[in-house]
Amino acid sequence: MNAQGERWTAEQVLALAPDAASRTAGGKLAAPGPWSGAGAHGRGVWGLCAGSGSKPYQTVVDLDGPGYRCSCPSRKFPCKHALGLLLLWAGGGGVPEVEGPPEWAGQWLSERRERAERAASTAVAGAADGAAGAAGGRKEPGGVADPEAARRRAERRTQRIAAGATELEQRLADLLREGLAGADHAGYASWDETAARMVDAQAPGLEARVRELGAIPSSGPGWPARLLEECALLHLLNQGFLRLDRLPEALATTTRSRVGLTTTTAELLSSDTAVRDRWLVLGQQDSADGKLTTRRIWLRGQDTGRMALLLSFGAAGHSPELALPVGIVLDADLTYYPAGRPLRAALGTRRPDPPPSPVPSPAAPPVPPGSDIGSALAAYGDALREDPWLDAWPVVLAGVTPIPGGEEGWQLADARTGSALPVDPRCMGRTDLWQLTAISGGRPVTVFGECGHRGFAPITTWDPAPVPLQSPSGTGSTPYGGRP
Repeated sequence: MNAQGERWTAEQVLALAPDAASRTAGGKLAAPGPWSGAGAHGRGVWGLCAGSGSKPYQTVVDLDGPGYRCSCPSRKFPCKHALGLLLLWAGGGGVPEVEGPPEWAGQWLSERRERAERAASTAVAGAADGAAGAAGGRKEPGGVADPEAARRRAERRTQRIAAGATELEQRLADLLREGLAGADHAGYASWDETAARMVDAQAPGLEARVRELGAIPSSGPGWPARLLEECALLHLLNQGFLRLDRLPEALATTTRSRVGLTTTTAELLSSDTAVRDRWLVLGQQDSADGKLTTRRIWLRGQDTGRMALLLSFGAAGHSPELALPVGIVLDADLTYYPAGRPLRAALGTRRPDPPPSPVPSPAAPPVPPGSDIGSALAAYGDALREDPWLDAWPVVLAGVTPIPGGEEGWQLADARTGSALPVDPRCMGRTDLWQLTAISGGRPVTVFGECGHRGFAPITTWDPAPVPLQSPSGTGSTPYGGRP
């Protein structure tokens, strides 16, 4: 159930599926026929699903997380049985509320929650040691980290990154001197070699931007202008890192993060900067590069109004562990990573939903409040002022109507102000744009997405329940196949 004591919607359940095939297979198991012994109690849902063997599959879901366990041999998480069980539960008819789970389900639920409690109780205690280890500090026999060793390792890495930035500056100068026109004939090999040099320099942020540069010449019409823009931004990042001591502290922090000097989660959780709020899950999207699956989950605090982005990673072919259905509300602590305009955060303590009130309370508004186009552009502009390398900023648009377009592209129009916002060209060809148009039916709708210099990329709309908008492959768009 969500924070209002309501069961999830089918759309929220299907948003958890690792791929389109799992969504289809799970939908086929969303009927009472194959299930027996199904029930729900508190934050647990379970059932026995008939399979091809003599024994039914034991399927149990912990709604906190959520987490899944099934005795089937599938390596997908959640598997089709977990999806089918959740869809049956979401429908309200096939999974009754009972006094408690059977032993096989109750044991797993109890063990999982005990592990979560132990992890939460030891997170702060172990954070300092984890941070020191990540920084490269050795521990003395008494278990105390050696701060001097950590400082020396940090200095050596900074020197390597500075050397890499200097080498990259020379590469950009050579490119501009020879002319951009020949970049599409040079091939990707030279960029791949430069990216490998950034790996050696321990600068993953620079590596990602170099690989993006190599993909631009094959990105379609107008690529020389895009290549020049990205070269300028990379030059700005290189120069910023080489002159960190001259930058304001907020911009210096952002620059360090952009080159790849990020703060560890252990360091964040050991700080006293957590923000507690009731966080509404606005959207979730996955992107894959063949080696890694990256899941992005956007939230907005109901009291603070702050946006937050959670990142979770999984190996190729495996869904990341963290999955939060769109539309639920979490009472949780988030700690933001340092930045001039903080957005990415780490999920800390999550608190259980309050017990249902004996007196029914008014249902919370199903559609989140949003802004007009002018306010959305201003929000991106304010964020861009703090982070010059920012591609887009998450916003909720209210009262906009999708307008299909031809060569000019799609738009989101606001009849109240007579303004329109172009849809990001990288979204062209996505069938969910027509899904958004069908939901709108020519009427204004509320849409969550990312607003940037290329336009607006829709992620979720409401009908009035949240409807995740997915690309045909089930993954989100990324610039030129580059960084997520």
